[in-house]
Amino acid sequence: MKHLVSVAAAVALTALSAGGAGAQEKVRIAVGGKSAVFYLPLSVAERLGAFKEAGLDVEISDVSSGGRTLQSVVGGSAEIGIGTFDHAIQMQAKNQPVVALVQYGRYPGFVLAMMKSKAGIYNSPKDLKGLKIGVTSPGSSTHFMAAYMLVRSGLKADDASFVGTGTTSTAVAAARRGEIDAIVSSDPMMTMMESDDLVKVVADTRTASGTKAVYGGPYPGGVIYATPAYIEKNPQAVQKVVNAFVRSLKWIDSHSAEDIAKLMPEEYALGNLPIYIKALTVSKPMYSPDGHFEAGAVGTAYAVLRVFDPAVAAASFDLTKTYNDSFVKKAISGR
Repeated sequence: MKHLVSVAAAVALTALSAGGAGAQEKVRIAVGGKSAVFYLPLSVAERLGAFKEAGLDVEISDVSSGGRTLQSVVGGSAEIGIGTFDHAIQMQAKNQPVVALVQYGRYPGFVLAMMKSKAGIYNSPKDLKGLKIGVTSPGSSTHFMAAYMLVRSGLKADDASFVGTGTTSTAVAAARRGEIDAIVSSDPMMTMMESDDLVKVVADTRTASGTKAVYGGPYPGGVIYATPAYIEKNPQAVQKVVNAFVRSLKWIDSHSAEDIAKLMPEEYALGNLPIYIKALTVSKPMYSPDGHFEAGAVGTAYAVLRVFDPAVAAASFDLTKTYNDSFVKKAISGR
């Protein structure tokens, strides 16, 4: 009888163990250039094991750009997207909404730089007219930044030509080959190009003051987002993803650039660890310490996009539906 009881107990324990393993929720995350410093909180969460500890089985797809990330989420090949807040406003305007859940980027983190051979002609954004400007991809937030600077200075958004240069070493290669006159990109590429004396920085949204100079106020940077349908059907999975990101942000806030570099895969440094550490040091202030949505930032983004995006300017929608801060509030409070 004791033997039967012990066998029954063992079977029960096995079932519980299997159930626990099976309880991990599968979530597919898309990102457009995972190794870029802009997306650092994702890699930190992954390397810390924050997703697994939150009860998630995460599959990360590294796609070619932020636009591809958006396509993945809207098309259903990913549940969570990592990208810029601009997409949330633009998709609301198209009635294909995605909702931001964490604002991990206090500032956009993008830099506009002139190639050294063209640096002498730049005095204001008006001098970008007729130039070839490298951006991660047409329609990306790096494209939006340059287009807005053109329009704000009295030009048209298409008064310059935009060339997709990708998000990693391909951007550096385009600069070295002289295929572009200027570039809007993020770290570590920008710090590497500046250190190699390839470019001269003329606008920098890695800081609060630089962001205000470009956009006139606070502007949201990186966010994680999902469709309203997924959020409604899977609130527990969403909360777990948000919890993992908040943990990641708190870790970044409390560790040095050197510590962060040690946590990352070696290839993220693009063969130059000192420059990578320098890029992390420069970019570290742009990360939110806890993922909350910055006051006034959503309104600034809407005002900016209305200037050069006719679809946003013509649409009528509830701006508060572009983000949902309930999950991040719960994560911050620890409840």
